[in-house]
Amino acid sequence: MPTGLHVGIVGLRFGAEFLPIYQHHPLVRRVSVADTDKARLDQIGDAFDLAGRHQSLDQLLADPDVDAVHVATPVSFHARQAIQILQAGRHCACAVPMATSVDDLQAVIRAQEASGRVYMMMETTVFSREYLYARSLADEGRLGDLTFYRGFHMQDLDGYPAYWQGYPPMHYITHALSPALALTDTTVHSVRCLGSARLPEERTVTYGNPFPLEAALFRLREHSMAIDVTMSFFQTARQYTEGFDIYGTQMGIEWPTVEGGPLLVHEASGMRSDGRGRAVAVTEVDPPDRPDLLPDEIRRFTQAVDIATPAGTYHVDAGHGGSHPHLVNEFVSSIVEGRCPLVDARTAAAWTAPGICAHDSALMSGAVVDVPDFAK
Repeated sequence: MPTGLHVGIVGLRFGAEFLPIYQHHPLVRRVSVADTDKARLDQIGDAFDLAGRHQSLDQLLADPDVDAVHVATPVSFHARQAIQILQAGRHCACAVPMATSVDDLQAVIRAQEASGRVYMMMETTVFSREYLYARSLADEGRLGDLTFYRGFHMQDLDGYPAYWQGYPPMHYITHALSPALALTDTTVHSVRCLGSARLPEERTVTYGNPFPLEAALFRLREHSMAIDVTMSFFQTARQYTEGFDIYGTQMGIEWPTVEGGPLLVHEASGMRSDGRGRAVAVTEVDPPDRPDLLPDEIRRFTQAVDIATPAGTYHVDAGHGGSHPHLVNEFVSSIVEGRCPLVDARTAAAWTAPGICAHDSALMSGAVVDVPDFAK
């Protein structure tokens, strides 16, 4: 029996960023790719000298040697393709979101549990250097008791492919919400959400969504901290930002105003000299990479790097806070070790459903909507 996994990647616009990480992972022996765009398929296949090239997921799954598939296709394909992969007896990693309906979330869970294979939603934020820094402070008790969380993802999708136009912002909530749920180790009980402003009618046709921006308040099941999340994809003049602020009784962490800048860390101490309020020191922190969490062979991919390939030099980006090698390592390791990944099927559903319910709330003028409990 060959040692190491054979991993397939379907969707090479985003998926190509992960390809060299899989190739260099010590537990992966081979990578194949699939994309409906023949020109893109040939470009990436030639760059990495790949023998396994397929123009559909069906063709990729027809290869009995493939052990696992990483889905990096458009959102509308995620649930269906994940189910197809699991029912074919392969492990599945899937870009966010898991699905855009509660029924599809439940269908993926059923497929995963029936197959006994690994499903992992590739949520970048909880593997980013910023989250890992916040996690370390929380684990050390330095944040104190958590009191408030604010998440946000604001991005102008004008000019993006047609399937993004009019997309409900809250359906893409996991980047903005998941750090709060991971830090508190609980799930969302209910949500109240408002839509803000209006899309032109021609942009509402595909999804029936009238809102360029949605803002929501979430109540947790087993924690008193309130969560505030803002999602915006259109008609909002703001530079791209995708992150979170987290406040505790002893420390608070704020995302940079301009993406790529340092975090602001607020640390409270004793009372001020005038006796009114505590003294708070503010420092700028560049959160460190965590190469100690990764195999030597893929540590460099937490930063942008140029690598040598059979066709020359290929630039590998390091977006999403250097999370990509951590995601690959967690997925591959969970398969080899026979364990659940950090973001398994039920966790993925619990992190995705609040956004689906939030959009439903916005369509009902802010009515409170209960979020399904996906715990076993």
